Formats: sequence, structure tokens, C-alpha cells
Amino acid sequence: FHVGVTETGTVRAGTVKSCAGIGILLMDGLCDTIRVSLTGPVEEEVWVGRRLLQSMGLRHDGPDLISCPTCGRTTIDLYGLAAEVERILEPIRVPLRIAVMGCEVNGPGEAREADLGSAGGHGRGILFRKGQIVRHCAEQDLLQAFREELDAILREQE
Repeated sequence: FHVGVTETGTVRAGTVKSCAGIGILLMDGLCDTIRVSLTGPVEEEVWVGRRLLQSMGLRHDGPDLISCPTCGRTTIDLYGLAAEVERILEPIRVPLRIAVMGCEVNGPGEAREADLGSAGGHGRGILFRKGQIVRHCAEQDLLQAFREELDAILREQE
């Protein structure tokens, strides 16, 4: 049974409509194939479809990035850091749980559950690998440290 939602709109609005409509049917096991239709580049349709399947636990071929929504405790550039991490993860097809958290209060607990996680605040950052603190660094070095730890994890997966 093939499922798709047509005439959903632009990438932003269409993503929400497609995920809501298709997601309900996926949860009930009523889809053999899906098609996400967006007014935008076909690559966006493929990306949204893949992420939808990953979010539903039906596809495990790439990282799952979680990040906090920010709050008054966020004192690092969480938006920039999360966006850059998402860009770095895009070509990776190894199933990993990655966390990018923006404070030293809740961040360590949530990041600690990830294969690779970061938490930061007040110009400092911590990196976790499977529950263990592996690095402390300055905020400006956090992204580079993340890349290095990610590369090490990927080498171990080979």
C-alpha cells in the first residue's frame, strides 16, 4: 500500500503536513511505501521521508540528532552548534545517537545517554561518549573536539 500526502506546500509547511498524515498511517502499519511531496527540491523530499522513517524507528541508517529547545540557562551558541553538527552528520549512514545540549544543568544527563554528546555553558563544553566524560574544552573548540570524537567513533565502527 503506497501512501503520500499531495499538495502539502513548501518544504517547511509540507514537512509538518506530510509527517502528520503519513506518520499516523505508519504507526498503524498501513504503509508499504511512502512518498513525501513538497514544493521544493526533490532532495528535501527524500531527506524528510528518511527522517520520518528514522523518527518512527523504521529506518536505522544514520545518526539521530537530539538537541534541547534552549531556555534561559543556555549560554552558548546552541543554534549554531546544533546546525553545524547536523551538517556534519548528513553524509553519515552509521546509526548513532548524537546529543547537543545547551546547558550544564540538564545537558549532561541527556547528553550522557548518547553515543556522542555535548553539553555546554558559560564558555565551556563537555563531550561524552556512551556515558563517560571524554573531554573538557572551551566553547570555541567544542565543534572541533566533537569532530575528532566523531571521527574516532566512526573508525571504531569500521
